[in-house]
Amino acid sequence: MKFMLLIHADEQAVAAAAPATPGQMSPEYAAYNEALIKAGAMLAGDRLRPTTTAASVRIRNGKTEVLDGPYAETKEQLGGYYLIEAADMDAAMDWAGRCPAAQRGTVEVRPVWPTQG
Repeated sequence: MKFMLLIHADEQAVAAAAPATPGQMSPEYAAYNEALIKAGAMLAGDRLRPTTTAASVRIRNGKTEVLDGPYAETKEQLGGYYLIEAADMDAAMDWAGRCPAAQRGTVEVRPVWPTQG
Protein backbone atom coordinates (compact mmCIF):
# COMPACT_ATOMS: atom_id res chain seq x y z
CA MET A 1 0.00 0.00 0.00
CA LYS A 2 1.07 3.56 -0.62
CA PHE A 3 1.07 6.13 2.16
CA MET A 4 1.84 9.85 2.32
CA LEU A 5 3.84 11.05 5.28
CA LEU A 6 2.99 14.75 5.47
CA ILE A 7 5.48 16.75 7.49
CA HIS A 8 3.97 19.64 9.46
CA ALA A 9 6.14 22.03 11.45
CA ASP A 10 6.39 25.64 12.54
CA GLU A 11 8.25 27.01 9.51
CA GLN A 12 9.67 29.96 11.47
CA ALA A 13 11.27 27.56 13.96
CA VAL A 14 12.54 25.39 11.11
CA ALA A 15 14.07 28.42 9.37
CA ALA A 16 15.78 29.49 12.61
CA ALA A 17 17.28 26.01 13.04
CA ALA A 18 18.25 25.61 9.36
CA PRO A 19 21.83 24.60 8.58
CA ALA A 20 24.33 27.28 7.57
CA THR A 21 24.36 25.86 4.05
CA PRO A 22 20.86 26.17 2.57
CA GLY A 23 19.70 23.12 0.64
CA GLN A 24 22.08 20.81 2.48
CA MET A 25 20.38 17.80 4.08
CA SER A 26 20.96 17.20 7.78
CA PRO A 27 22.67 13.96 8.79
CA GLU A 28 19.49 12.74 10.52
CA TYR A 29 17.41 13.16 7.34
CA ALA A 30 20.15 11.61 5.21
CA ALA A 31 20.12 8.53 7.48
CA TYR A 32 16.31 8.38 7.42
CA ASN A 33 16.24 8.62 3.62
CA GLU A 34 18.87 5.90 3.33
CA ALA A 35 16.87 3.61 5.64
CA LEU A 36 13.73 4.14 3.53
CA ILE A 37 15.65 3.41 0.33
CA LYS A 38 17.36 0.29 1.74
CA ALA A 39 13.98 -1.05 2.90
CA GLY A 40 12.48 -0.45 -0.55
CA ALA A 41 9.88 1.84 1.03
CA MET A 42 10.89 5.18 -0.53
CA LEU A 43 8.84 6.14 -3.58
CA ALA A 44 9.28 9.94 -3.49
CA GLY A 45 9.88 12.78 -1.10
CA ASP A 46 10.74 16.44 -1.10
CA ARG A 47 10.90 19.52 1.06
CA LEU A 48 8.50 22.35 0.20
CA ARG A 49 9.41 26.00 -0.05
CA PRO A 50 7.93 28.32 2.64
CA THR A 51 4.26 29.30 2.61
CA THR A 52 5.29 32.83 1.60
CA THR A 53 5.95 31.40 -1.88
CA ALA A 54 2.59 29.59 -2.07
CA ALA A 55 -0.69 30.46 -3.73
CA SER A 56 -4.15 28.96 -3.24
CA VAL A 57 -6.69 28.68 -6.04
CA ARG A 58 -10.44 28.28 -5.64
CA ILE A 59 -13.50 28.85 -7.76
CA ARG A 60 -16.51 30.64 -6.28
CA ASN A 61 -19.61 31.49 -8.30
CA GLY A 62 -17.79 30.50 -11.49
CA LYS A 63 -14.89 32.89 -10.87
CA THR A 64 -11.33 31.82 -10.15
CA GLU A 65 -9.79 33.39 -7.07
CA VAL A 66 -6.05 33.26 -6.43
CA LEU A 67 -4.89 33.91 -2.89
CA ASP A 68 -1.30 34.53 -1.87
CA GLY A 69 0.02 31.99 0.60
CA PRO A 70 -1.94 29.29 2.33
CA TYR A 71 -5.61 29.89 2.92
CA ALA A 72 -5.83 28.44 6.44
CA GLU A 73 -3.81 29.85 9.31
CA THR A 74 -2.27 27.14 11.45
CA LYS A 75 0.48 26.76 14.04
CA GLU A 76 2.23 24.23 11.80
CA GLN A 77 2.65 24.40 8.05
CA LEU A 78 3.09 21.62 5.50
CA GLY A 79 6.82 21.59 4.92
CA GLY A 80 7.45 18.38 3.01
CA TYR A 81 6.33 14.87 2.29
CA TYR A 82 7.34 11.30 1.70
CA LEU A 83 5.44 8.89 -0.50
CA ILE A 84 6.21 5.43 0.82
CA GLU A 85 5.26 1.82 0.27
CA ALA A 86 4.34 -0.06 3.45
CA ALA A 87 2.51 -3.28 4.25
CA ASP A 88 -0.16 -1.56 6.34
CA MET A 89 -1.00 1.51 8.44
CA ASP A 90 1.03 0.20 11.39
CA ALA A 91 4.17 -0.10 9.25
CA ALA A 92 3.58 3.37 7.80
CA MET A 93 3.16 4.83 11.30
CA ASP A 94 6.41 3.15 12.31
CA TRP A 95 8.19 4.96 9.45
CA ALA A 96 6.51 8.23 10.49
CA GLY A 97 7.77 7.78 14.03
CA ARG A 98 11.31 7.33 12.73
CA CYS A 99 11.13 10.56 10.68
CA PRO A 100 13.26 13.33 12.24
CA ALA A 101 10.34 15.76 11.84
CA ALA A 102 8.30 13.80 14.39
CA GLN A 103 10.64 15.06 17.11
CA ARG A 104 9.83 18.74 16.49
CA GLY A 105 6.57 18.78 14.56
CA THR A 106 3.92 16.35 13.36
CA VAL A 107 4.05 13.67 10.69
CA GLU A 108 0.56 12.95 9.37
CA VAL A 109 0.12 9.47 7.87
CA ARG A 110 -2.51 9.06 5.16
CA PRO A 111 -3.20 6.08 2.95
CA VAL A 112 -3.22 6.96 -0.75
CA TRP A 113 -6.62 6.44 -2.32
CA PRO A 114 -5.79 5.19 -5.82
CA THR A 115 -7.85 6.43 -8.70
CA GLN A 116 -9.38 3.89 -10.97
CA GLY A 117 -8.43 4.20 -14.55
